[in-house]
Amino acid sequence: MKRKKFCCLIFVGVLLACSKEKSAATQPTQVAVADAMDVPPPPSEPTSPPAFDSSRAMQYVKEIVAFGPRPIGSANHKKVENYILSHLKGAIVEQDAFEVSAPEGKFPVHNIIAKFPGTRDGIIVIASHYDTNWPLRDTAYVGANDGASSSALLLEIANQLRGKKRDGYSVWLLWDDAEESMKLPWYDPESLYGVRHIAQKWQDDGTIKKIKAFLLEDMIGDADLNIERETNSTPWLEDLILQAATQVGYQSHFFGRTTDVEDDHMPFIKRGVPSADLIDLDYGYNNVFWHSTQDTVDKLSPKSLAIVGTVTLETVRLLDQKIAHVGADALVRPSQPRASGATRAHGTAWPPATGH
Repeated sequence: MKRKKFCCLIFVGVLLACSKEKSAATQPTQVAVADAMDVPPPPSEPTSPPAFDSSRAMQYVKEIVAFGPRPIGSANHKKVENYILSHLKGAIVEQDAFEVSAPEGKFPVHNIIAKFPGTRDGIIVIASHYDTNWPLRDTAYVGANDGASSSALLLEIANQLRGKKRDGYSVWLLWDDAEESMKLPWYDPESLYGVRHIAQKWQDDGTIKKIKAFLLEDMIGDADLNIERETNSTPWLEDLILQAATQVGYQSHFFGRTTDVEDDHMPFIKRGVPSADLIDLDYGYNNVFWHSTQDTVDKLSPKSLAIVGTVTLETVRLLDQKIAHVGADALVRPSQPRASGATRAHGTAWPPATGH
């Protein structure tokens, strides 16, 4: 993840007063049928919060971190890749392997996808990157929160999905590779290699048309957890995440701040896929732990993993319910450029010329 802009809460009143005037310039035009997404799903019987073993997820974090720094092309990176694969036995696993050529050299990139079929025609993707920064390869930087926490979260979600019949959309877990920039500070052209590749691949083969939602997990282990409302994300999907958090009693950890972040969800946003970035980009005072050797396990909490894991699974349940109720044709697709102030990945222009 990279650049951001915080919108301080003190300005909320001003922003609300100006929202009508600014909305035409700063938000994508939405088709009228998209208003149907505001219709609540039909009432359902109260359910218990989804199961999520936070102790086991935290153990996964510790085991990933124990490999040490894991920049692309390193022996440790390969060990973590094999570690993830070893915990996906019994799942349908696909590997998307390719090579990137950067000024720093040629590097193998390996995306990992675990597929859990559902009874409905459609896919919900939950994603995390698993590499650490190339520029910090010779330091003690292990990315406990940035990469390890979210990768561990996906492994525990896999445990909850494995061997169970899903009465809903298929869920695909994506560990995307080569996310971190090859330069610091962040340099767009040399970042997000894995997720850009898989987004283009799924566009080319038609898979992207089946994706109902893309949920990105990033930096979600901070003991002082506050998930941002991320302004590049799809608004109705962010609202659904807050609904899920409220239903399981974790709403106080969500959307107390608003920020603009370029992250792994951007290649999907730019292809019209409803996407949301679950990220806490305030890691330590003034974000001091981010991309530093202080990003260590002692800064994390199993409770934070439980909060995000439970809310993610509850969001999946609501997506099954909500999209089935509204109909897939009501999904919002961007039809005009975003505000000029929004950061962009790889200079891709709006709107995407995909017809999706």
